[in-house]
Amino acid sequence: MKSVDLTIHVPETVGLPISDRVSDAIRREEVLSWDIDRTSETLLFVSVIVGDRTIVEAEATDIEPITRFETTPLDGDTFYGYVEADFGKIDRSFVDLFDIPDVVVIPPMVYTGEDVFSMTVLGTEDALQNLLSDVPIAFDVEIERFSEHRRRTESMVGRLTARQFTALEVAAELGYFAVPREASLAAVAAELDCSESTASTLVRTAVQTLVDAAVGLE
Repeated sequence: MKSVDLTIHVPETVGLPISDRVSDAIRREEVLSWDIDRTSETLLFVSVIVGDRTIVEAEATDIEPITRFETTPLDGDTFYGYVEADFGKIDRSFVDLFDIPDVVVIPPMVYTGEDVFSMTVLGTEDALQNLLSDVPIAFDVEIERFSEHRRRTESMVGRLTARQFTALEVAAELGYFAVPREASLAAVAAELDCSESTASTLVRTAVQTLVDAAVGLE
């Protein structure tokens, strides 16, 4: 059995027609579970979202295909989102891409903004090759890895906790990883509103996780 890590740039016409305000409010989304009720033509999914819960709650139900949206807070700016949407009003090309025999999308499917999704897909070598060869030209697909299936199932970015992702995001934005370095660990800690020790642990653990995943040390 093989698996492939993909980064997919989805055309704007395919995604839910969310406003710029909602798009800006969501910094990261991990789709944990999804299903399609073919009888009622309803798409259901549960996500962990990092962002401004107030804005997302206020405006999500105004998005035409969405018929139900509920949230449950986790910590800080992280929360669960439960969505029901009218599948008949959604462009199905993204879903149909993976609706083929011998292929399974392994959660989470990670959305990091600008219509970019990262995911791991499991299947036979022939099925995965067929999937990749049949991707519509409107989709921009980057193959991050294609190999025998690994013990860890999630995409590379999905291996991080929401807090680790936030720490890396803040560190990168401040210039902590720039060469030469443009920001101190103290600046990263201040932005995260935590101690330098905590910031250091978050950043080092996240970097180590990504390095291990990149070189196959899992």
